[in-house]
Amino acid sequence: MDSQGWRMAYQMLVEESRALWGRRRGKYRYSDALIGGLFLWAVWPDRPVGWACDRSHYYGPFRPRRVPSESQFSRRVRSDRTRELLTRVFCRLAEPDRPTSVCCLDGKPLVVGSCSKDRDARAGRIYGGFARGYKLHTITTEDRRILCWSVMPLNVDERKVAEVLVDTVQPKGLLLADGNYDSSPLYDQVSSGGGHLLTPVPPHAESGHPRQSPARLAVIAAWKGLAGYVYEDRITVEQTFDHVTSFGGGLGPLPSWVRTLPRVRRWVGAKLILYHARLRLRRTAA
Repeated sequence: MDSQGWRMAYQMLVEESRALWGRRRGKYRYSDALIGGLFLWAVWPDRPVGWACDRSHYYGPFRPRRVPSESQFSRRVRSDRTRELLTRVFCRLAEPDRPTSVCCLDGKPLVVGSCSKDRDARAGRIYGGFARGYKLHTITTEDRRILCWSVMPLNVDERKVAEVLVDTVQPKGLLLADGNYDSSPLYDQVSSGGGHLLTPVPPHAESGHPRQSPARLAVIAAWKGLAGYVYEDRITVEQTFDHVTSFGGGLGPLPSWVRTLPRVRRWVGAKLILYHARLRLRRTAA
């Protein structure tokens, strides 16, 4: 990502900060927008928080006159004000209130080393085996925006996280997902919000004693028809993850200093802000 994407994100930080708290900094010597900008500046080249507190690391589009100490900066990054500010910038870029007619529900593992002392990382299933770490859960659109996301330990049930994401976005169109999300409660939740969940279903899925969701039974009946062809559109979510990870400053493997769930969530959130800024710039240029 070039500096234009960072400039866009920082300008939105300034605007949202003024909308929330005005121009006054209150008791803080460093503005909330500056703290958010310093954090994004460090996350962009995959550098730790302490790196952002050295003024010699700033050049070109961003040269702050002074920077906070490492301890002060770390406290401010963890604060509720900074989290709220970054969340507003993400929502402004991703536009979660503008879903497309077809959305995709999926997750991406964020693995840590097997010898890591991370107390929040958990062992869970990934493609081809097991690993320790976290998982990024997302609802993505046809135009590769991530409407909402959540990072949870790798052992957390994907269906439970999906219920929270669906409740946040409430997609009205078609929601595509893989077989891990085949759940009658999830089918009921999507259907009650005006959407239609579509997942692969195993043979004889309509049999058995547990209650079956009417929406799920409808998918079972239609799966051998058009549903199989529609489900092929789910490749969009794989393309989205490719774009999130395949540019300079994108979401790669977690660095060694990004451990414990709160840090991983902040790191992933900053990466997704930079991704959406880049995505908007590319579409504007086109």
